[in-house]
Amino acid sequence: MASAHETGMGRSRRRRRITGVVMMLAVLAAGGWWLLGRLSSTDGAPTYATSPAQRTDVMSQVTATGTLSPVVTVEVGSQVSGRIKELYADYNSHVKAGQVIATIDPAIFKSAVSQAKARLASARAGLTKAKAQDVNARDQYQRTKGLADSGVIAKAELDSALANWRSAQAQVSSAVADVTLAKAAGEQAEENLRYTTIASPIDGVVVSRNVDVGQTVAASLSAPTLFVIAEDLRKMEVHTSVAESDVGQLKDDMRADFTVDAYPDRTFSGTVKQVRYEATTVSNVVTYDAVVKVENDDLALRPGMTANVTFVIAERKNVVAVPNKALRFRPAGAQASWPKRPANGAARPGGEARQGGEVERPREATPGRRGMVWVLRDGEPAPVRLRVGLTDGQNTEVIQGDLHDGDLIITGSSAGGGEAPQRNRRRHGPPRVL
Repeated sequence: MASAHETGMGRSRRRRRITGVVMMLAVLAAGGWWLLGRLSSTDGAPTYATSPAQRTDVMSQVTATGTLSPVVTVEVGSQVSGRIKELYADYNSHVKAGQVIATIDPAIFKSAVSQAKARLASARAGLTKAKAQDVNARDQYQRTKGLADSGVIAKAELDSALANWRSAQAQVSSAVADVTLAKAAGEQAEENLRYTTIASPIDGVVVSRNVDVGQTVAASLSAPTLFVIAEDLRKMEVHTSVAESDVGQLKDDMRADFTVDAYPDRTFSGTVKQVRYEATTVSNVVTYDAVVKVENDDLALRPGMTANVTFVIAERKNVVAVPNKALRFRPAGAQASWPKRPANGAARPGGEARQGGEVERPREATPGRRGMVWVLRDGEPAPVRLRVGLTDGQNTEVIQGDLHDGDLIITGSSAGGGEAPQRNRRRHGPPRVL
């Protein structure tokens, strides 16, 4: 049986263990409470994404794709059929107007010329014979007429002589027609022979060659294209397909910039030469051809290149601009529209942004669309009502508003790193600015 002393010692050890556990639980509870307070204080504070108001260039644009081509392009064909005998020009050859660039075998055409000359000679001989017969028939008629007047022969013989003379006259007319036809056939044969020599109609550069020596070309239905010659590659055009929703913004002499895949780091410039009325419909999509004239002095651009064209509709230099997403941002519970006009006709609050951050009180007839942004001032988001103008899809020009260079414009926010609604700063701590 244990003594009283041992029993007292056991009870003392149990009390110490219980006390230690209670103290540990108290420490853990205090730490958890402190951590929970810290987390709730931090997570509840809204986090704002901001962008400073700054001066920049704003440009409104319309984009389209197109194809480069020379201003003047001539397709050189053949008006006669035959075998290509010689070629005197190739791709990229520089040619002059009248320069021979190909020949078709002329043997058949020379033979046709000889035949035409022979037919002409035969027709002329026939004409000479018909004229001689006409003279003979006329003389015979005159002799017969004299005898008939003297009563020596019957009138029937006179009528027969007159008929022979008139027939001889008709033969002369027919022979004259045969000579004319033979002449025309000879001229055509000679012209076809000249067509076997193909010359360049203009000064230019051979862009395309579609035949080889020995190839037979057939001109029975239409003239086959042998060469394509560009008059001057230093002057080019871009034919673009502009959507019907954008074509109304294009004007003649408007600036256009474009790039080509061959020179990705280079931007070329041109001007709108013409916006054509003819519409092209593909898969129910209507487009119009806007022609852009381009100077190509260094011959870097080549026919057929695909151009990514940007038409500069309007441009503003060195203006205060705000991000477009800032115009769409609204804090939770904030008024999303302009207040109604005061009954006394007072102007709405705000000023017009000017050089150096100065502002001018707005005038009643200020142009532009209405907008609103939120700016961090003294740590609090404050609404600023604006009149905005030109936009490039990313930034928008500020025409009027109490906005200064460097103002932190709120473009977005989140609470505790998520999408939870924003809470009051005084309850949950100061907002964090990104």
